[in-house]
Formats: sequence, C-alpha cells, structure tokens
Amino acid sequence: MHIGIFSVSDVTPDPTTGKVPTESERIKNIVTAAKTAEEVGLDAFALGEHHNPPFVSSSPTTTLAWIGAQTKNILLSTATTLITTNDPVKIAEDYSMLQHLTGGRVDLMLGRGNTAPVYPWFGKDIRKGIELSAENYGLLYRLWHEDVVDWKGQFRTPLQQFSSVPRPLDGVAPFVWHGSIRSAETADMAAYYGDGFFHNNIFWGQSHTAELINYYRQRWEAHGQGRADQAIVGIGAQAYMAENSQDAINEFRPYFDNAPVYGHGPSMEDFTKMTPLTVGSPQQVIERYAAMREAYGNVQRIMFLIDHAGLPIDKVIKQIEILGTVVAPALRKEFDDNRPADVPDAPTHESLVAARDAKLAEEGKKPWSEAYRFHTGDNWTGLRAEDQR
Repeated sequence: MHIGIFSVSDVTPDPTTGKVPTESERIKNIVTAAKTAEEVGLDAFALGEHHNPPFVSSSPTTTLAWIGAQTKNILLSTATTLITTNDPVKIAEDYSMLQHLTGGRVDLMLGRGNTAPVYPWFGKDIRKGIELSAENYGLLYRLWHEDVVDWKGQFRTPLQQFSSVPRPLDGVAPFVWHGSIRSAETADMAAYYGDGFFHNNIFWGQSHTAELINYYRQRWEAHGQGRADQAIVGIGAQAYMAENSQDAINEFRPYFDNAPVYGHGPSMEDFTKMTPLTVGSPQQVIERYAAMREAYGNVQRIMFLIDHAGLPIDKVIKQIEILGTVVAPALRKEFDDNRPADVPDAPTHESLVAARDAKLAEEGKKPWSEAYRFHTGDNWTGLRAEDQR
C-alpha cells in the first residue's frame, strides 16, 4: 500500500510566534516537505489546487514537476485537481507531460473542490457541478484512451479530429482517484470507470466514511469491475506525534485552537474522538489507523495532512520523519499482510503497463508499440485562419 503526505498549501500564522510565512516561503517549504518524504521512505506526495487566498497552490503541475526533477522514487499526485473548472483538454496535456518528465511517477485525484466562488471565476455554474464533473471526466478519459477524438458536449467547445499531446507515457494514462467526502455520484463515477475512490475523511466520523466507501465498493461490483473487496480505496489522515503523547498534546494544542481550518469549534479532545485526527505517540497513530481496516476493508493508500495550521517547517519535518520511519512501515505491514492475494495493491505506472500488456497477450493482440503514430509533414497547412479566406 501507499503511505504518503499531502499539502493544501494554506498560509496560516504560527500562533506561538505570530509569524505569517510569505508565499515564497510557503512554496519552498512545500518542496522541502516533499523531498523529505522521499528521503524517509514515504510512497507518495500530493498537492492541492486552490485559486484564492490564503492558499498558494494554483498550479500543481508546475510544483510537482519541480519536485519530480529533485526526487527519484516518490509518486507525485494531487489533492485535488478541479475537474469542474479546469478544461479537460488542458488536464490531459498537463498530466501526460508530467508523466513523461517524471518517468511515470504521477497520478491524480479529481474533485469538485470546496470553494464555491471558484466556479464563476472560471465561467462555470456551481449548480451544474455534478454534470460538469461527469462530462469533463468523460472527455478526459477519451482524450487519454483514444488517439483521435470527435466530441460534443454541453459545457465546452466541440472537438473534431483532436489529438491530445503528448500521448500518455507508454500508452497508459495516469491512474485517477476520484475524491469526495459526501457525493455518491462521485463514488459511482469512480466505480464505473474502474478508478480509485479517495475519501478525505479528516473532518468526518468513521461511520460516514465507511458508508460512502461501502457504496463505492457495491457500485464497483455492480459495474462489473470485480468483487467489492477488490475496489481501490484511499483515505485521508491527520496526526501530530511526539515520543511522549502528552508532549504531542501540549505542542499541537495552540495550533489546533487557533487554526481557521478547525473553525474554533469542538475542543481538541472532542475533535480527535469524532474524526481521525490523532494527537499522541507514534504507536497510538499506528493502532488507530490499523484498526480502520475493520471499518473500511482493504485500503491501498493513506495520505496524511501534515503541513497545515501554521506549523513551522522544523515541526513539519519532524512529523514526516516519524511518519516515514516508524508509522508507515507498521501500517504497510498491517494492511499488506492482511490483503488477499487477488486484491490489487496500490496502482503504479509499472503495474498498469504490466496489466495492459498481459491483457493484450491474453487477447492475442499485438504488443503495444511506442512508435509515433501521427502525420509528421507540413504541420501548418490549413491551420491558419487567414489561409482560409
């Protein structure tokens, strides 16, 4: 399974010092966190997408490409890519490019986002969020799986004989997770396409999360993708750790009490009872998240929110080190040792290529060829409007 970290790129004052990081500092610290995650053996790093203060990550692919150039092994993802307000053509192009630049170390999580004003900023109607999501992903899927696409829909310009470039690396599209915290339509879409479903349950109780994951599993089986227990599931996570649990509580309390993300609502003690947030020793985190297998079944990815609430970079680095060296090995063992052999592991580019090749062989078809498949002549002829006069 994959254990990793994600950042939502919030700019939040450190309540213990009053210091507010600059945008440049925040961006550089995100890169440092990702590089540290690889150094300590974590499997994945994901970055959110926002187009409003107090966040800085408006262009995840740019940041992930920069991180990819400075790392060798860690898988790079998003949390989330806005399928409703981004053009699916640009998503297809950007993430295929990122695939090539990172040698396949990329997948992405698609979602509708949680910022209502973003829709009109990009000329979209939030009341059409579900329809936008379904139509845009339907097009994105075709752009990655068909060399030439003719398409007409409700929300964007039709396409005629369109080819998205570059084509996906090795002819295999990046793996897609569909992220949601309450949308049954999103869970059903993930199941229909045979994609992963990620429930970012950091603010929700276990029963709510289990209900939506179980629905996704039921729809996975109903759509003929396999048994329900073979569906591909990811969950969000939150923790703050110290060797001594009371030290963790004392250190994290001012960040919890003052962070806007927690809404100045329930106490930290009540919040940790109601949600997966765990503040304590590494062993407490291991035990709590290992126990989630009983509620959620086989899970292929767990992503921890680490660098938020104004935590300074030195504390973030310490959390990543504990997660990578102590928590992640124990959780991988717990989940992988109990995962049946016919339940898939977390998807990677290599596993997807192998599955594609095995299917071609089973069907008696020719092996996939990486030979260039398009016309290479005069690329300008007929493309200029003034030539049509």
